[in-house]
Amino acid sequence: MRLLDRAAVQALLDPDALLDAVATALVDLSTGRASVPPRIAAQVGELGLLAAMPAYSETLGVVAAKLLTLYPGNESLGLPTHQALVAVFAPEDGTLRALMDGDVITADRTAAASALSVQALARPDARILAVLGTGPQAQAHARYVARMRPFEEIRIGGRDPHKVAAVVDSLAAEGVAARVCTIESALHDADVVCAATSTLRPLVGPDGLPDGVHVASVGYRPEGREVDAALLTRAQIVVEHRPTTLAPYPVGSNDLAELLERGRIHPDVVVELGEVLGGLRPGRAWDEQPTVYKSVGVAVLDVAAAAVVLDAAERAGAGLETAL
Repeated sequence: MRLLDRAAVQALLDPDALLDAVATALVDLSTGRASVPPRIAAQVGELGLLAAMPAYSETLGVVAAKLLTLYPGNESLGLPTHQALVAVFAPEDGTLRALMDGDVITADRTAAASALSVQALARPDARILAVLGTGPQAQAHARYVARMRPFEEIRIGGRDPHKVAAVVDSLAAEGVAARVCTIESALHDADVVCAATSTLRPLVGPDGLPDGVHVASVGYRPEGREVDAALLTRAQIVVEHRPTTLAPYPVGSNDLAELLERGRIHPDVVVELGEVLGGLRPGRAWDEQPTVYKSVGVAVLDVAAAAVVLDAAERAGAGLETAL
C-alpha cells in the first residue's frame, strides 16, 4: 500500500493527464460504464458535513472512495473549507493500493471538469474569463480553464482585495496573467464565468453579461446559491450526473432545488457533461443561449484524479510503501 501526502499528490497530478482522465470518467458516467452510488453525508449541526463518495470507472480500471469534510465557515477562520482523503483499491481483488491526500485532488478534478465544460459549451469567440473566489478552487479554475482557450483577459474577483491580489500573484508565478478585480468589475462583459465561492446571495445573473455567456458554478452551501434564478431559467443547464445534482441537498444542488420544486426547470432538459463530451446530446443550442454548468462534485472525478496520481507514483516510485 502506498501513502501519498499533499506535496506528492501535487507533484504527480499532471494537468493534461487529468483532463483526459476526467473526460473519460464523465463519458463513462453518462454511458453506464461507471458505478456511482448516491452520495451520503452526515450533517454536523450548522457547522458543516462529512461526505462519503465511492465510485468505479470501468475504462480507467480504478475503484476509489473519498471522505470529505465541507465547513463553509472555515474561510473566516483561515482554515480550508474542504478537507479530504482518497483510498484507492484494486478492482480485481479489492486490495488497498493507496491512501492519498484529497485536498489537491478535490480542487483540481473540479476545475478540470469545469474546464471541459468551457471547452464544450463556451462560445468560440469567448475573450474574457472571470473567476470569482479566492480559495484553492478559484485558483485551480483559473489555471485549468486558461489551458482551454486563448483568453485575452483573465479577471479574479473577490470581496477581499488582499486575497484577490495573493491569488493573482500566485497565478503569475505559474505563468497565468490575471487582473485584480471586484466581483462586479470581474463580471462586466465576461464571456466565461467560473464561480467558486461560499456566497449567501446570488452573484451571477443576466445583467451585465453578454448573450451566450457560459457559467461554471461549483459553490456549495445550503443557505445560498451563486447563480440567479433569472439566468438559470433561461440557460441550458449541464451537470455531472442528473441523479446526484437533482437530488435534495446535501447530495444535490441547492441552486437548482427550489426551481425544480416550483417547476421552473424540468429535469428532462438538464444535460450531463459526459453526454455532451461523448456526442450523445448537444450542449449549446444557439450562439445567444446562456449555458450553466452546475457542479456538485461526483466521486468518479476523484477516481479519475486518483488514477492519474497512482499511475505516476508507481512509475516514479513515489510515496511511502507500507502496510496498515
